[in-house]
Amino acid sequence: MAGVSHSVERTIVLVHGAFVDGSGWESVYRILKKDGYRVTIVQNPTISLADDVAATKRIIHAQNGPVILVGHSYGGAVITEAGNDPQVVGLVYIAAFAPDTGESVSTLLKDTPPGAPASPILPPQDGYLYQDKVRFPASFAADVDEEKAVFMADSQVPWGEEALNGMISEPAWRTKPSWYLIANDDKMIPLSAQRFMSRRAGSTVVEGAGSHAIYMSQPGAVAELIEQAVQGVKVSANEARRTLP
Repeated sequence: MAGVSHSVERTIVLVHGAFVDGSGWESVYRILKKDGYRVTIVQNPTISLADDVAATKRIIHAQNGPVILVGHSYGGAVITEAGNDPQVVGLVYIAAFAPDTGESVSTLLKDTPPGAPASPILPPQDGYLYQDKVRFPASFAADVDEEKAVFMADSQVPWGEEALNGMISEPAWRTKPSWYLIANDDKMIPLSAQRFMSRRAGSTVVEGAGSHAIYMSQPGAVAELIEQAVQGVKVSANEARRTLP
């Protein structure tokens, strides 16, 4: 992936999902920075969808110029709502939820297809969710270094039920171009659900071998799709300018 000087016109904003924090984006961040892109990372509190959308918008508004939003897992729900901000010009979903109006992560997970792996998420405690630490590595990060996966399990960020159940008012993918990386070995979001959501959103889709943590295990593939999105938005903008009278 060769960097280009004009890529800095758009800032890439990376949004993490549930149970983890923004540090998981480090390898993707390093690749994008090396290729000449401006990148920043949101640290979501993951207490409620509204709070996470607000946190993401604060980062969006701190940027000069257009923004490409990238969301992993639950972060996809966050960018679906936050992406309605006029500063956002494109969305990238990485093994992520892309809800429609009135949907939440909870409703999208309600009808698990037959044969899907049992969820490692434990019953809520005081309004927050955790994953079973023993099952976390295999369920969330099967292709991540084992020591790192165990660390992730032991350093889980609590996921609020208000975030799980937070409903989308208007999905940004209806009006913004989107790209979607499907993780074929995902044990958290069923493959059929990823294909359905990406098709419904009209996303440009790429499929790859990888666990739910594909953003960590396959950072090169993830960065490549993000860069395609940046250039795809740029091409669309140039075409629009050429059609103006």
